[in-house]
Amino acid sequence: MKIYSLLVLLLAVVMNPLVVKRETANVKPETWNLKPGTGDRQPETGNPIITGADQTEKYLPLLKNKRVAILANPTTVIGKKHLVDSLINRGIKFVKAFGPEHGFRGKASAGAHVTDETDSATGIPIISLYGPKRKPTEADLADVDIMIYDVQDVGCRFYTYINVLRDVMEACADNNKELLILDRPNPNGYLVDGPILDMKNKSGIGQFPIPIAHGMTIGEFAKMINGEGWLPNKKTCKLTIIPVKNYRHDMDYVLPVKPSPNLNTQQSILLYPSTCLFEGVAVNLGRGTRFPFTVLGAPVLKDKYSFSFTPVSIPGMAETPLYMNEVCYGIDLRKYDVSKLRKSKRINIDWMIELYNAFPDKSKFFDRSISKQIGNIDYLAGVSEFKKQIMEGKTVQQIQDSWEPGLSQYKQMRKKYLLYP
Repeated sequence: MKIYSLLVLLLAVVMNPLVVKRETANVKPETWNLKPGTGDRQPETGNPIITGADQTEKYLPLLKNKRVAILANPTTVIGKKHLVDSLINRGIKFVKAFGPEHGFRGKASAGAHVTDETDSATGIPIISLYGPKRKPTEADLADVDIMIYDVQDVGCRFYTYINVLRDVMEACADNNKELLILDRPNPNGYLVDGPILDMKNKSGIGQFPIPIAHGMTIGEFAKMINGEGWLPNKKTCKLTIIPVKNYRHDMDYVLPVKPSPNLNTQQSILLYPSTCLFEGVAVNLGRGTRFPFTVLGAPVLKDKYSFSFTPVSIPGMAETPLYMNEVCYGIDLRKYDVSKLRKSKRINIDWMIELYNAFPDKSKFFDRSISKQIGNIDYLAGVSEFKKQIMEGKTVQQIQDSWEPGLSQYKQMRKKYLLYP
């Protein structure tokens, strides 16, 4: 009887999950992220992304007892506070600030010249680098010991902050000043795509022989400018870079502050590499609405599409948008699944082909004489062939194939300057 009872007890222990000890009972299940564009699974560490600016312990000693200048805008933040305001409270002496397109406090519209002023919040003189002057002068830097660059970029050739970076690096190199870059993630860092700029099409929205989406942070791009000899006479700028912590290029990164007035949502930022090309055709891309870069349309498409929107004048965003006060018909991308872009790792040019084919008078699609608001498509694409390819009815694959071998050569060159996997 005792033996029978012992057997029953042992069987109960084996069958009872509350009693059985499992080796994995106290192990937290590992979470995984799908790496965009591949089938690989990567463990998610859970470590938060920490920008260069947020790592004050790494650069405050470099600024102590020095006369500091900074290139900044509203994205220049620590937490929810502007970096300049925060560092002044920590005893850092700013002698001046420089403002890029849209200005130091971000109040100017796209393309609008910005004037010098005094910052009302701090009393610091602000020198505009988006007016008659495009880079700091010798006089501007005479009383400066170190220069800071901290502006959020979105990873596109036609986004002008990389031009300002080059100009600031040139000024620092000319005047033997150190440039401290507080790096930030590239929200489109996963994307390296588009035709390489033909330097015949060099302009204010294309200064470097790179693709539309360059896939680099500002810190990495600064290394490339030095390494590729893109400063005049192949000068080099003395750089100190505070890298982003816990960052990979393929990570999703939601910007805490809009990088410019018309990139006012995460959707617009992720669509921007594809939809900004519509700046060069007779289609409104949402300028004059509260959702720029996420809708596409024109009045002549009334019989082709049911979706519509009406651009109006919006101070600080678009004072005189294309087709102002006219109903535009076309495509609504506000709910487009942007994960498709991440998986393909390609710029979407299907929308360009679709709207060209839908345009009743195709001779008007690329006609800049219609409005001063239509930009130069050759400058935006970087190559003159793109417009011809659309007009000739080339397929997406044929157009993408024409970007080689330049795109692959750029990707190989880019590897030398990466700070992040």
